[in-house]
Amino acid sequence: MSLQKQGANNGAVTAFLISTPESGVDSIAVTYALLDPILTVARPVVAFITAAVAGILENFSSFKDADKSASAPNLSCPVDGCCDGADCEPEVHRSHHGFLEKVYAGLGYSFTELWEDLAKWFFIGLVLAGMITAFIPDDFISQYLGAGFPAMLVMLAVGIPLYICATASTPIAAALILKGISPGAALVFLLAGPATNITSLTVLVGVLGKRATAIYLSTIAVCTVIFGMLVDQIYIMFGVSAQATVRQASEIIPAWMETTGAVVLILLSIKPILIGFKKFFKTEEKVLPKEVQIEPITRIDTDTCGST
Repeated sequence: MSLQKQGANNGAVTAFLISTPESGVDSIAVTYALLDPILTVARPVVAFITAAVAGILENFSSFKDADKSASAPNLSCPVDGCCDGADCEPEVHRSHHGFLEKVYAGLGYSFTELWEDLAKWFFIGLVLAGMITAFIPDDFISQYLGAGFPAMLVMLAVGIPLYICATASTPIAAALILKGISPGAALVFLLAGPATNITSLTVLVGVLGKRATAIYLSTIAVCTVIFGMLVDQIYIMFGVSAQATVRQASEIIPAWMETTGAVVLILLSIKPILIGFKKFFKTEEKVLPKEVQIEPITRIDTDTCGST
């Protein structure tokens, strides 16, 4: 909505909405750790192509009624807000902060705000993946879903209405692959799940309109299925088993580094997860506005109450 208010057309906004949740640096890193190199490459590449196709289609369909209005963008300093971007030139502001100060600000953001946003969803994904691994029989998914077009349609039906972020969807996809689903069908879930959900679609109708939302949804559905089938063929062509390669890419990392990373991740996650639990279980007391609060009765008028 902010990009649109600053002058971006519907095609650019549509491309942004598809590519951003599907191909973040965090989701690519988690994909490499939990899945394999093929899906790690396929995920951002397919996200880029899908976003570009949807954006181009939307621009072509809305070329005549494009909105030319634009407002001033926010150019304030992301480090400490020392400059609003209007009263100082970029060349002047560039010298306000040194390299180490910028690195420190970036690391502070990644270890606090960014991970606080991701932590609860990532651990929800781990819990759901654990439940799939523990409760679903090994031959259930391979027998009733497995590979092919029907499995991808099922992943679309599950992923489109589901509210799940890219990071949380990765361990779920890994668990599904271990249970027998094809990597192409898993890719459909990895792309359709984060990019769509019931809430975002209803908001998109109000922001972009029905036509743009229809293009957005149909492009995701068509492109993810096409590329899902292509990814399955790549695995077949190279004779690679997705079940055998899940999590194998992370074995190049030394065991001590994995353990250290796990400990650091847990320590960083304690605070945001506790905050998430408190917000979930917190019940706010309802306080009546001052003008309608009931004053306690201090006197009984016997004339009105009668014998009572």
